[in-house]
Amino acid sequence: MLLLTPIAKLKTTNPNILATLPLRFGHMLRKFTLSATVLLVLATLWGMHALHVSNPESAPGPQNHHGGVQIAPPALRAKDGLPEFLPAEARTLVRLIQQGGPFPYRKDGIIFGNREKRLPARPYGYYREYTVETPGSHDRGARRIVTGGDPPEIWYYSDNHYTSFRSFNVSTR
Repeated sequence: MLLLTPIAKLKTTNPNILATLPLRFGHMLRKFTLSATVLLVLATLWGMHALHVSNPESAPGPQNHHGGVQIAPPALRAKDGLPEFLPAEARTLVRLIQQGGPFPYRKDGIIFGNREKRLPARPYGYYREYTVETPGSHDRGARRIVTGGDPPEIWYYSDNHYTSFRSFNVSTR
């Protein structure tokens, strides 16, 4: 009933009530905003957890101490000495990298910055990235090979645009 009372009448009955209205309203608004923010964060975390649990492909596989890097087991090697998880286009690209090119994409061989720190820390310029062709894709696609060193001594494959990497060895011929 307080809000329906004319302001002039409020001033005559209790002059302090008008002074406390902004404080009360501000306090209620802050409590509401804080509660809504906490609920939003909890709902987001729950949703992310539910998506991760329901997606078996996102389950973590064998990883070394660098987080997103998987080591290919030695038993899974093809006849060419490369791991079986590499697609045919990546095998062709490995040979091109060993030969020094020519590469099909102008961005091949540029510095890979490792900004997300998914690979072991090395000085800037140590890593180079190359595009693994994706059949049917109208752009560079998501598949990459990242090498470390010059000539390359460390090799990584990503099929999801740098979200995760699989380490593999390449024999020098």
